[in-house]
Amino acid sequence: MTTEKVDVLVIGAGPSGTVAASIINKAGYSVKIVEKLKFPDS
Repeated sequence: MTTEKVDVLVIGAGPSGTVAASIINKAGYSVKIVEKLKFPDS
């Protein structure tokens, strides 16, 4: 298992999660988003 240090962990990559992660990242924090569902590759 690998470890990664981030300031904020956002659980859920839906519209709210991605917007929140973007705002936090623009404020200068490191952000990681985790999502349990795989998105389709298209």
